[in-house]
Amino acid sequence: MTPPEPVGPAAQDAVLLLRLAGPLQAWGSRTVVNQRETGAEPTKSGVVGLLAAACGLARADPLDELTALRLGVRVDVPGTLMRDYHTVSDYRGRALLQAGVSAKGVQRPTSPAKHTHVTARYYLQDAVFVVALAGPRAVLARLDGAVRAPVYPLALGRRSCPPTQPLSLGVHEGSVEDVLREHPWQASPRARKRHLDRVGRAQEVTGPYRPARIPRPVTIEDPYGTDVVQDVPVSFDPLARAFTERWITRDWYAVPTGFPPAEAPAGNPDGNPSEPSAEAPVENPVENPVENPDENPSGPSSRTPSDDPPDTASEPGSGPSDAPTGHDPFTLLW
Repeated sequence: MTPPEPVGPAAQDAVLLLRLAGPLQAWGSRTVVNQRETGAEPTKSGVVGLLAAACGLARADPLDELTALRLGVRVDVPGTLMRDYHTVSDYRGRALLQAGVSAKGVQRPTSPAKHTHVTARYYLQDAVFVVALAGPRAVLARLDGAVRAPVYPLALGRRSCPPTQPLSLGVHEGSVEDVLREHPWQASPRARKRHLDRVGRAQEVTGPYRPARIPRPVTIEDPYGTDVVQDVPVSFDPLARAFTERWITRDWYAVPTGFPPAEAPAGNPDGNPSEPSAEAPVENPVENPVENPDENPSGPSSRTPSDDPPDTASEPGSGPSDAPTGHDPFTLLW
């Protein structure tokens, strides 16, 4: 399949950021009768549906203006998977109907009679996503206002999943990639501390681990991407529901954590306490240091912290001290 032509830069002059967070989310990619699954991140059909509800569109209304927006998703908190034990019964005490229909289009009762149907519904708990939508500034400004004052109630995939506030993070300048890379991490203070403490313990860091940046996975809509997903809605009409495909690229961005400089140890702006301070005094100075420390490995070195090369690591995993035990921070998610 040949990828579509990319949208011109003139049509993508701004980016609308949405913060999709809530106790529960569900972004279904496929559904069977008795099992409702969820994807690991928001789908384009789910995001378009949220915007359509905010604008007050009917299910049969065209979606061309919304589907033309370029989508990017950043996973700030992946959340955990929850399985909901769900039952379906007729409140009148009657037997449930069969899924199939007769030649006359009538559903017949189950035989033998079945009064309760068990289903499994999956949700994401406590997840946080940052969604970027690129397109004309006038369209995004109108969508920003609609999200802040929606016509219909908004939901994160299913009606039982309301979002928390703030939902809109405003309209920004730049590309989808630049905005997702530079917008601060949206995890809650508790989630930040729990995640960074876990990463710090895995890397054997003494003291609080508070880096300036942290790697987060992103999915960008890209006409020259390497993966294809079928989640672009053609219509939400119950009688003519249809979806088409789009190309995506998956990557990792080092995003700002937003920790204030005061939380970083003195002399270490990256907040990694395992790094020595440039202002720390030299212990046990020697009067006659050797010129080449490698020639006397058992003796003290004449090098001082100021002689060491500057610390250029601004994110976990970018310097030798960030992964002393060989752990890859990109695999240490939650």
